[in-house]
Amino acid sequence: MADLEFHDASDAALVVAIGRYHADALAEAYRRHAGAVFGLARRILVDLMLAEEIVQEVFLRLWNGPEKFDPERGTLRSYLLAQCHGRAVDLLRSESSRRRREERELLKSAEGGYDLEHEVWDLTVAEQVKAAVSKLPVNERQAIELAYLGGHTYREVATILEQPEGTVKSRIRAGLRRLRDDLTASGVGSQP
Repeated sequence: MADLEFHDASDAALVVAIGRYHADALAEAYRRHAGAVFGLARRILVDLMLAEEIVQEVFLRLWNGPEKFDPERGTLRSYLLAQCHGRAVDLLRSESSRRRREERELLKSAEGGYDLEHEVWDLTVAEQVKAAVSKLPVNERQAIELAYLGGHTYREVATILEQPEGTVKSRIRAGLRRLRDDLTASGVGSQP
């Protein structure tokens, strides 16, 4: 019944009553302006729950500091919307900063995870590849080392080894097939 006494009061009178701790005055201000405040918060934040939090915070600020509202500078609605806008933008910035910080931390932990697990794996694979290459016949090993480790073209490898280009290509193919079979047999084909 008490809220009927504030139903017809001006916004300025509501703020004065809020300053005197009349909860019914706050309820009336909420009834009048919460929809607009929520609409603005929802447009800025998109997230329903965050928008509801902003509405609650704006009206809690009005309850705790009604003297901050100056009716000479504008309406209560414009004051509440300005509070909503400022708080929503702050929240967006902090959420964005938090997400960037979490992404950086995730990247660091991912990189750290690589350093720990994959480095050991890479070293193991490198040793097995080196062992498999050393088992190849000399002519296949030389051709593969020049082409893949030396960065030479098939034609350049053929010139260096003084062999026909077709022979070099055949030796490289045969050597790569042997490497694949050897590495697959030793379990290098599947990473942990």
